[in-house]
Amino acid sequence: MIRLTTAALLALLTTGPAALACGGTFSTFVDDLKTEAVARGHSAQTTQRFFAGIRQSQSVLRADRAQGVFQKPFTDFARNLISDARRKKGVAKGREFDVVFDRIEQRYGINRGVLLAFWAFETDYGGFQGNFNTANALVTLAHDCRRPDLFRPQVFAALELFEQGGFDPASTTGAWAGEIGMVQMLPSDILEHGTDADGDGRVSLKTSAPDALMSGAAMLSGFGWRSNEPWLQEVRVPDEMDWSKSGIASAQSVAAWEKAGVRARNGSLPRGLNASLLLPQGRKGPAFLAYPNFSVYFDWNQSFTYVLTAAYFATRFEGAPAFDPRSPEKGLSPDAMKDLQRKLQNRGYDVGKIDGILGAGTRAAVRAEQVRLGLPADAWPTQALLGRL
Repeated sequence: MIRLTTAALLALLTTGPAALACGGTFSTFVDDLKTEAVARGHSAQTTQRFFAGIRQSQSVLRADRAQGVFQKPFTDFARNLISDARRKKGVAKGREFDVVFDRIEQRYGINRGVLLAFWAFETDYGGFQGNFNTANALVTLAHDCRRPDLFRPQVFAALELFEQGGFDPASTTGAWAGEIGMVQMLPSDILEHGTDADGDGRVSLKTSAPDALMSGAAMLSGFGWRSNEPWLQEVRVPDEMDWSKSGIASAQSVAAWEKAGVRARNGSLPRGLNASLLLPQGRKGPAFLAYPNFSVYFDWNQSFTYVLTAAYFATRFEGAPAFDPRSPEKGLSPDAMKDLQRKLQNRGYDVGKIDGILGAGTRAAVRAEQVRLGLPADAWPTQALLGRL
């Protein structure tokens, strides 16, 4: 998961512009971190011990720049991540830690499927938690000028964990982006939400499933999860409707969606909630209503495709059937998507990095151009749209 946490935002507000410093020689950058650490109140001795073995990690930088998996459309991405074996293992894990999941549901109102899906995707139920040195990863990414606002505060959070005895800069390992443990939490999240659920007096996110699951639940609750409410539901859509109202940024009442012809694929739609209509591959592909809790997923990961897949997998654990792929129009290849992004950028749209990934900025620009051209505004780019541009 890569995101800007609430703790990171608070750190930025309290430390001022210096917290955004990045680049320059790596050794000078580390010296700057040491100076700031002492200014924050950490002892010079503790600071020196923490940073003594820090090294820049080229493997972390390579991993950061090689995320081509997010170029895949939702159907392909979901099928790659969700196997029958992975689902069955999750069901078994749900039984194994039934008491823990019951406690989570009672305390936070978070269905076990939500945590099972994250546990599966982040570390394959703890089986592979990453072998990148966490301290090196955090300092390397803070030095890199792509997202210093996220990673620099995490360095100081790791230093605080070190002071508390819960982090060893020489041996703590995890994901390339600095997340630790079975459900992959950043240091600031561990500080804020780490929970000793097994009663041994320690928060052990790498070795204790109860600690990891309860901590993950506490984090989701802290992000604003609404107790005992749904998050995602597969629906059927009519052949014709105002497609411009679809998309994560456009929400309306469930009653309004029903009036427009949207129906639950299974069961019924909940009353009294607002929802967004998600068409990850356009109006002819799979369709979902996303409820308020769905937005919490973006505090865990900012990739729309990942978030939708995780939320959908959670519904599978709660009894939903496999989604209906329907027959979406053929999408664009990664190279064609980059071409589209360049054309949209040239028209003044902010699509972010030209990376071939259909992110939020590109989807919004595609929808705007579809409206301008009189096309169904479902935010799904096709070769026909590229040709019109």
